Amino acid sequence: MRVAILAESFLPHMNGVTGSILQLLRHFAREGHETLVIAPRAGDTEAELHGARAELLRSVPLPSYPEVRVVFARAARLTAILRDFRPDVVHLASPFVLGWQGIAAADTLRLPSVAVYQTDVIAYAEKYGMPRATSAVAAHVMRLHRRATLTLVPSSASQRQLEALGVDRLRRWARGVDAERFAPERRTESWRRAVAGGEVIVGYVGRLAPEKQVADLGALAGIPGIRLVVVGDGPSREVLGRMLPDAVFTGHLSGDALAEAVAGFDVFVHPGESETFGQTIQEALASGVPVVATGVGGPVDLVRSSIDGWLYRPGDLADLRARVADLAGDATKRAAFGRAARESVRDRTWEALSRQLIDHYGEARMLRPIDDALLARGATRPSAPPPVEEAPRRRWTRFVALGDSLTEGLGDTSRMPAGEYRGWADRLAQLLASERAGTTMFRYANLAVRSRRVRHLTTEQLPQALALRPDLVSILMGANDLASRRAAPVALAAELAGTVRALRATGADVLLVTPFLPRRRAAMIFARRFAVFNSELRRIARETGAILVDLEAQPAIGDLSMWAADKVHLRSGGHRFLAYRAAEALGVRDAETLADLDAALHADDGVEPASSWLARDALPWVWRRLRGRTAGDGRHAKHDGYIELPGRGITRVGAEAR
Repeated sequence: MRVAILAESFLPHMNGVTGSILQLLRHFAREGHETLVIAPRAGDTEAELHGARAELLRSVPLPSYPEVRVVFARAARLTAILRDFRPDVVHLASPFVLGWQGIAAADTLRLPSVAVYQTDVIAYAEKYGMPRATSAVAAHVMRLHRRATLTLVPSSASQRQLEALGVDRLRRWARGVDAERFAPERRTESWRRAVAGGEVIVGYVGRLAPEKQVADLGALAGIPGIRLVVVGDGPSREVLGRMLPDAVFTGHLSGDALAEAVAGFDVFVHPGESETFGQTIQEALASGVPVVATGVGGPVDLVRSSIDGWLYRPGDLADLRARVADLAGDATKRAAFGRAARESVRDRTWEALSRQLIDHYGEARMLRPIDDALLARGATRPSAPPPVEEAPRRRWTRFVALGDSLTEGLGDTSRMPAGEYRGWADRLAQLLASERAGTTMFRYANLAVRSRRVRHLTTEQLPQALALRPDLVSILMGANDLASRRAAPVALAAELAGTVRALRATGADVLLVTPFLPRRRAAMIFARRFAVFNSELRRIARETGAILVDLEAQPAIGDLSMWAADKVHLRSGGHRFLAYRAAEALGVRDAETLADLDAALHADDGVEPASSWLARDALPWVWRRLRGRTAGDGRHAKHDGYIELPGRGITRVGAEAR
């Protein structure tokens, strides 16, 4: 791949963001990927970039924290740089200012973007006493990450935080650790004697700034036999020197010197409550050092209380002191915790994490065309269709289809007598029947009727379906409601959810299909409603365990070639497409190959009508509306009881089994 990495901070300023980027550059080069780094210029950069190209931009230091620099680059400049490099994906490392311009440039070029959430800027705004700015910062973080194709979060805490802000498409991606550099073997008695004589060393590594809460370590004063060692530098260095007069401050350490220091600790302590991950915690664990950390944020996923360290109650400094004293006074416990700590990071290598990241890039590349095809966006966007091998592989015997004219099959005249329709659900039933071997017949009912709405699903079709005791039910409903003048998508979805839950309570699987629109200008009137409704259906599927066929992730369904001459129903090719997408979701073997074969062998039947759309379709619809009628009045479901379909090895044709 060709990867463009936009970083809010870079060399010579070393922090978690810079360290992660350098590790990625090394492993990307090893795997043959080409990388461009776009970052602030902040002096000479002599570090090895492993063949990556660097585009360093003019930057200005933050007044209160000169080590952190901000790039104010125009999106047009970044667009030109990206256009020249031609990346496959844009990686936004801890995006905020440069990241916002970078995501605008990526959107201009229709490039997939992967935002890596590494810094809790919202918590920093709070720690630095900027309450008025906090809400503005939170809004910016929300907009930026909702705009990214995909957002990677390092911990469960950061995932919950972004979910609460309304960010979708969150994926977990932690950080690797260099377990060769950070290892118990790096421990030397000479370093320990030079720093603390024969005392138990309680160490901290990190930036010395208010958001890191290093001042909380004052609670450790007076614990017998310990020496506090602080590794790092930052704007709070002088203040902390006065607050922690007995501590040893080493200044900034890196490389082997840092590894020797960490391995030389007896206990590692981490008081910061705004960590999205906690890379220094992971390095301590790799060094075989037990950790005492606050029980909030990233540390919760890294430290296992009473196994490789302790998590103390956030803000409870007495608890912090008690946990450190417990380990400082018990060498046997420290040794046991240290062995468990080393074992816990055995598989967290940068090599493995880099491969995971490449997989996330691949997902983003699949998602970008889906995003570009969306007519409107709801609270959540569709995910890429899961691989067929991940779909359920059950053997259903009783399938009931619920819905309106689309499920009834209008527009699908392929190989059907005049006036009769086939439809996607009928096609799906045949595919499911063909999956069955032996002598058992597959039973199928279709209760869909044209013009029906969600209220009819609840009051008419659900009771009929429950009486049939199916083990699989499909629901494609809502389009007629959403096209009405006073449509309320969220309320409609809530009503439909009741039907899904009632069916799931019986043990039946539910195949939930999102309604869709043709890609034509007139459909844009309803696009926002459909997007909101479909976003709710995703939530319902997730909460109920329904199997989702998310057609917003299938842009081809909107192609006008899929739609019949009446402009509101699918033609045979569209029904065929939908049937095979549903079959894939249900784990039908070789569904995609069968779809290609079906399309090649069976062209859409029927002749295009000679009469105009206005006279044939539009005016009759208007006339019915004026009279308070619908096309479904007086109609009944085409299969209101089960018909039997033969499986593999059964030659007799299906018979009614009502």
